[in-house]
Amino acid sequence: MKLTGAQIIVETLIEQGVTDVFGYPGGQVVNIYDALYEYSDRINHYLTAHEQGAAHAADGYARATGKTGVVIATSGPGATNLVTGIATAHLDSVPMVAITGNVPCNLIGKDSFQEIDITCITLPITKHNYFVNDVEELADSIREAFRIARSGRPGPVLIDVPKDIQMAECEFERKPVEPCFEVNKLDTDKIKEAAALIRSSKRPYIYIGGGVLRSDAEALVLELSEKADAFIGSSLMGLSAIPSDNERFLGMQGMHGRYASSMAQKEADLIIAVGVRFSDRATGNKAKYVHGARIIQLDVDFSEFNKNVDVDVAINADLKESLCALINQCEQKDNADWRNRIKELREKEKSLEKKFDRLTPKAILDIMNENTEDDTVIATDVGQHQMWTAQEYRFRKPRTLVSSGGLGTMGFGLGAAIGANVGTGNRVVLVTGDGSFGMNLNELATAVTYNIPITVVLLDNGVLGMVRQWQTLFFDKHYSSTTLKRKTDFSLLAKAFGAKGVAVDSEEAFREAFKASMAESGPFVIDCKIDCDEFVLPMLPPGGSVDDMIVE
Repeated sequence: MKLTGAQIIVETLIEQGVTDVFGYPGGQVVNIYDALYEYSDRINHYLTAHEQGAAHAADGYARATGKTGVVIATSGPGATNLVTGIATAHLDSVPMVAITGNVPCNLIGKDSFQEIDITCITLPITKHNYFVNDVEELADSIREAFRIARSGRPGPVLIDVPKDIQMAECEFERKPVEPCFEVNKLDTDKIKEAAALIRSSKRPYIYIGGGVLRSDAEALVLELSEKADAFIGSSLMGLSAIPSDNERFLGMQGMHGRYASSMAQKEADLIIAVGVRFSDRATGNKAKYVHGARIIQLDVDFSEFNKNVDVDVAINADLKESLCALINQCEQKDNADWRNRIKELREKEKSLEKKFDRLTPKAILDIMNENTEDDTVIATDVGQHQMWTAQEYRFRKPRTLVSSGGLGTMGFGLGAAIGANVGTGNRVVLVTGDGSFGMNLNELATAVTYNIPITVVLLDNGVLGMVRQWQTLFFDKHYSSTTLKRKTDFSLLAKAFGAKGVAVDSEEAFREAFKASMAESGPFVIDCKIDCDEFVLPMLPPGGSVDDMIVE
């Protein structure tokens, strides 16, 4: 059948299994939006308040579902407004396809109105991108983009389509969805080497990251931990892969990791890294991080081996395949001394907890733990509230944390929460701070318009808390530009947008408000007044190691 380029875009999205897209219209994508109108019975479009919000929504949709998120924007400022969202997805290996319009081909390079070279701009933050100047290549470019986005280590792909290509016509034929590209074949000798290291270890520690969730390998990690008698720690991106109450799971490790998890990794004689990169926030001082322990690393991305930390055995293959092979090669271990030591570390961690006669982040997270369902999605922005959530919230199912790790994008949370709900249908709780929330709170309009069930738990301390914490500890309390001095009443602001809102300053008031919010069908903002000097602890100082951990 003969279709326009715009119709081909929408037909190919539907062919690829896309049911929901996010975006914002404009002059150079008006043809695509006309096609979306035509196909509105087969594909849903969610109009956000800003293109950055649309990109974060597509990202949150992908993280919560495992599907590829899709975002659409016009040329020029529309396209550049996607950049932060694309970079956020890139740093956290999130599958996303961004479709942008551009000026007609005969105007490219002539500084036309709203013309921008978005493929050049996004080259460092995408797995691949396309400038389509022939309508005959449009459908196959989209198909290949989806295949690239979800294959191997996932990531974002951008497709830039000039307006005349959207208007041009050609024959279109539906095709079956192609499987992901094949990844590196498993090296059985490497598996044997890894199994030998596990066999000889007395204190094994499994360190997991977002790759475990991307490959649906959560059950295999648990199986390996049981067989190797190992304990499991996580990066921020690996949280929710293992239920927080599992006896093998110690929680997040690293700069703001839980005490027992970070100490166990320090004392381990073998670290088995699964789908995780050794970022600076996870390792601290790398010279001290590599403290004599042997390291096995399993990852689908060859570039991650020996990039930040030298490893003894590098297994470059699909995680499911490599974990299955490793489990089959392992003997059942019994590391009784290690189990006893972990028990001591957990008891020490518990002794560090303190109770205060005021509304604290820990009290807020404890109440959330008591009043959320297993499949409730927790989204966060970036800052102290993100780390408190990572430390204290008890995740029970995979893909129930949606948070920006690698780029650390303030303002990510609300758009991502909207996308997570659209993808899963589950209620979402957004934990945010007044600094982060202020960046993209315009997406409250989107949440209200679509009646998205989001509870916004706003930890309101009147400051940029994470930077202020650093200024307190390392800059002689020079609070330069971190005291906000804003007069915003967030509960009234929520009502102005059409949402419900309330301010609280006690545990009892928060418990009552949170329970009420969970029964609402739409967005509900809870402005929680907390102390500006609440710290995220433990903390490794910049350039420090676990030996320098600040615990109080």
